[in-house]
Amino acid sequence: MTIQRMDNVGIVVDDLDVAVAFFTELGMELEGRTPIEGSWASSVVGLRDMRSEIAMMRIPDAPGRLELATYHRPALITPEPAVFPANAVGLHRVMFAVDDIEDTIARLRQFGAELVGEVARFEDSFLLCYLRGPSGIIVGLAEQLN
Repeated sequence: MTIQRMDNVGIVVDDLDVAVAFFTELGMELEGRTPIEGSWASSVVGLRDMRSEIAMMRIPDAPGRLELATYHRPALITPEPAVFPANAVGLHRVMFAVDDIEDTIARLRQFGAELVGEVARFEDSFLLCYLRGPSGIIVGLAEQLN
């Protein structure tokens, strides 16, 4: 057996509207938004009597989707510390290739995005940076130079 594809990456957020707006500004499109609940959903995620809402974001004309979710039941929990550094064990970041890194940073700042470090140049190949977005999500940006 082989893997057919990576379908999506799921991220739990505290404000679904803000997260959708942030990733829309980044250039993704909202594919759909729906509540998720019922015994099948509770069985999959291992939470009794759960109710959530998801927003599926897609990259236009490219493979790859991001599933943004918030939980209404049971209540969201925020682990300590609430904002993890880049070397924390677990999901590290979601990386996107962009045309203009400085323009992208400027547009995302209006949604509260902050640079984790700074924009750095990797040889003559890429400009790279990490931003902290909604719900503390680390988003990597890469602009190819040649």
